[in-house]
Amino acid sequence: MSGYIRTVSEVKSLYSKGIKFGTETTRKLLDKLSRPDEKLKIIHISGTNGKGSVAEFITQILLAAGKTVGTFTSPEVFEYRDMFRVNGEPLSESLLQTYLEKALSVAEGAATGFEVETAAAIYAFAEQNCEYAVLECGMGGTYDATNAVSKKEVAAITSISLEHTSLLGSTVSEICAHKAGIIKNCPAVVSAWQTDEAKEYFKKTGVKIAEGVTPCDGGFIYGGKQYALSAQGCLQPYNAAVAIECARVLGIDENAIYAGVSKTVPQGRLQIFNLNNITVILDGAHNPAAMVPISEYLRGIDAGKTLIFGCLSDKDICGVLDNLKGCADEVFCVECKSSRAAPLNVIQSACRQRFRRVQTFQSVTEALNSVTNKVAAVCGSFTLLSEAKQWINKKQKKQ
Repeated sequence: MSGYIRTVSEVKSLYSKGIKFGTETTRKLLDKLSRPDEKLKIIHISGTNGKGSVAEFITQILLAAGKTVGTFTSPEVFEYRDMFRVNGEPLSESLLQTYLEKALSVAEGAATGFEVETAAAIYAFAEQNCEYAVLECGMGGTYDATNAVSKKEVAAITSISLEHTSLLGSTVSEICAHKAGIIKNCPAVVSAWQTDEAKEYFKKTGVKIAEGVTPCDGGFIYGGKQYALSAQGCLQPYNAAVAIECARVLGIDENAIYAGVSKTVPQGRLQIFNLNNITVILDGAHNPAAMVPISEYLRGIDAGKTLIFGCLSDKDICGVLDNLKGCADEVFCVECKSSRAAPLNVIQSACRQRFRRVQTFQSVTEALNSVTNKVAAVCGSFTLLSEAKQWINKKQKKQ
């Protein structure tokens, strides 16, 4: 076992402590690491859906402007290093090992895996001489580990819906209050793609709401300007608008904003791979509201479609599948590679209530090898995507 794998395993073992709300531990870690957050211009992102996409839009805009930027997002999409990127590229195994070990060395016994990862990411970005750091909240906002930073340039809040209600609250307004907790002594931008309840909440706070987005062929119109868009999904124009407003707060040139938006293709969010005999779509969406883009996209395809679906046990499987109902001819059920995975028989039972053709498979690879339709969509959890991407990579090498 390599040193890198041992270190990552040590960090991941800390996840057995569960989720801990509060910023005190992470703040202590950052203080012991010589306060690296104070060396960075931080853009902080919270919300229920679209956080990763907004993070990628902002990252690409900053890169187009010639800035040096670190990006910390979670969970991992295709591999662990995806969470820690500098200038759009994952840190090397050796560098990531160094920064994780540094964070572990100052960690107290109560530190969770996410707290260590947050501190390691911020420390890494400072050590790599990044000017900007884009940080995505893990859960909530006010008490999320990423909110331990001492200062930030701008806060961004994406669309909000009911999720993690046992921790964040049973109403949209209660969840909004948690998400809005990242607004600390900085301007804030909120997505216009919100429920009426969320819009009312944020209008009372006086923050900027990125309203007036008009999707069009090949992109969208916002603020009287037309933007080209490579990212797929009906909600990406709204995510891009949030990033545009954040970039304007940062004083980024409009040409760089346009270039960054047009280049952005978020990993694992309605990401499309066209192979010789099949189109594979990867989407890590895992709650009912997040299923809107992929279900709408699939309904617009006039071809045979197969869903390869799995999810975690703490997700609203019925709500997710209700939004996917009717967008594919068949469902292949698989179990996620996670200690939190929903059992295969539970997934199968829920799918059979909503789809006529349902099969079960022991792995994503086995399911993909069994697809006979022209389109296969792997969805329901980010934990499915790594294996799917490995399958795609092998197919691409043979083309």
